[in-house]
Amino acid sequence: MSIKKIGVLTSGGDGPGMNAAVRSVARSALSSGLKVAGIIRGYQGLIDNNVVEMNHRAVSNIINRGGTILKTARSEKFRTPEGKAIALNTLQKHNIDALVVIGGDGTYRGAVDFNNQFPFPIVGIPGSIDNDIVGTDETIGCETAINTALGAIDNIRDTAQSMERIFIVEVMGNRSGYIALRVALASGAEDAIIPEKTFDYRALNKEIEEGTKKGKISWIIVTAEGAAKAPEVAKTVSMTTGLETRFAVLGHIQRGGCPVAADRILATRLGAAAVDLLHKGESGKAVGVIHEEITVTDLRDAVKRPDSRTEEYINLMKKLM
Repeated sequence: MSIKKIGVLTSGGDGPGMNAAVRSVARSALSSGLKVAGIIRGYQGLIDNNVVEMNHRAVSNIINRGGTILKTARSEKFRTPEGKAIALNTLQKHNIDALVVIGGDGTYRGAVDFNNQFPFPIVGIPGSIDNDIVGTDETIGCETAINTALGAIDNIRDTAQSMERIFIVEVMGNRSGYIALRVALASGAEDAIIPEKTFDYRALNKEIEEGTKKGKISWIIVTAEGAAKAPEVAKTVSMTTGLETRFAVLGHIQRGGCPVAADRILATRLGAAAVDLLHKGESGKAVGVIHEEITVTDLRDAVKRPDSRTEEYINLMKKLM
């Protein structure tokens, strides 16, 4: 099938760099003589027929902006066969021949389910601060989110040191401890609580008690939101050690802000790669970068849980305490 018009959407949680990816998809397609349509609010936009035509100017001055100009939303209706049929009708109504979806594992699963029902050309671009997609070393947004959280923890450490306290800092990561591990290691934190590993509170309490005897006056423990909630961890640590413990929940500040250079470059490369893939007649694929080389992975494989360096990072943290 000859592709004359490409649709692009962002879905699921937003992340810094999504706009850079939208810009790259739009301008790569337009430069190749294709038309481009933006779907507003992800898959829900296909249900609501919320589609806009895009030209070069539509994506001007967005490479440095956080969030997504196409907005994002989660769609329960799209999960149903009836919803997918409505989505296909919207694509056909606007003469869209292929679709580029930018998002995380939920976005990819939606694309796979849609392809199972209808043979429509789709390519995925990994946009997720959790770095939870197979087939790429990093996902768009994760580096910026890590740097944002790291800046906050650096400030918290000043207070922890001055007031001789234990601080529990909660970062994003519902099913992935990637942000928590990276931030903990980069900030010099003493420990990390992540979904991939059962946390040993007894070992932590023993380490705190031994560290206190040796004159250690402050602790930073980073927890991923999907592993343990900071207020509960702080309460437990305070009750078992008798030491003053505070908590901070960084929340959605990690999703916002200008994307760092690495995320802008990654998004730009992957946006162009996605358009090239559709030009070649490929579908049901996801683009990524491994060892600086563009890679292509089946969407079905991309949603599997990636391997992490959990043990290596935690052991290194313990060694440097």
